[in-house]
Amino acid sequence: MNEDENLEPTWAELWQQTGEVLGDRAAARWLCEVASSTSGTDFLLIVNEVPTVRMVRHLDAMVARHRNGEPLQYVLGQWAFRRLDLAVDRRVLIPRPETETLVELALEKLRRLAGPRLAVDLGTGSGAIGLALADELPIEGTEVWLTDVSEDALDVARANLAGLGRAAANVRLSAGSWFDALPSDLRADVIVSNPPYVAEGSPDLEPQVAGWEPAGALFGGVDGLDHVRLIVQGATSHLREGGWLLVEIGSDQGDAARDLLVAAGFGDVEIRSDPAGHDRVAAGSRPSAFSRKAN
Repeated sequence: MNEDENLEPTWAELWQQTGEVLGDRAAARWLCEVASSTSGTDFLLIVNEVPTVRMVRHLDAMVARHRNGEPLQYVLGQWAFRRLDLAVDRRVLIPRPETETLVELALEKLRRLAGPRLAVDLGTGSGAIGLALADELPIEGTEVWLTDVSEDALDVARANLAGLGRAAANVRLSAGSWFDALPSDLRADVIVSNPPYVAEGSPDLEPQVAGWEPAGALFGGVDGLDHVRLIVQGATSHLREGGWLLVEIGSDQGDAARDLLVAAGFGDVEIRSDPAGHDRVAAGSRPSAFSRKAN
């Protein structure tokens, strides 16, 4: 049979069958959309059509991968984060809803600035955080730097940047470990980071995460805070006076992260919770010259 010849059943029937196999009707629809090269309402317009052999084989292969334990996001090759549809694969972490807490706090700080605003996303991975900032801030007067030590991760971020539209002109990508990726004279209004913060040997890490997502983007030493310490220690030299450092942390790291920020001289230190009520973001501002003299 020719690969482009039609084969029963219809997309509606395949959607139903796939949902029964996976026990997840939503995931089944997303897989059918990818296999049919449609999405959203466009898929609904073709549900009564019969797919080609090539499309069915593609769907079967994706279902097999997912049933073998591969995260749905990697199987799909994309995942939504805020207003963006991002390419994702095993080179980068899967964007998660709790990270939106970090983005929202960064937007809150940056939107208060009347003039030009400069943000840095350290360890950008897929680019989710930095690209969301570029996408949601005014195009005029915005500059966002995306850095990562992994060239593979930057390739994914670069692919996502290509789909950003006009705001892409405001984004710079740079390779290097944390602040080594930045020009020595760069001073940001906000530095954000979702660094590796899982403690080695943590029993709370889901097997699917440990088995599929990049270890270098997950683990942060014995207590999970090795990279957080490096970022806190280096941030003041790359922040403008009054600028903010915002770092995603684990749900049990709030007190330790607060202590790190206070010890490094940050002011207005707070721990922001995610919608589930878990500690999620450690935030602190670089004191102004006046504040330092007053202290």
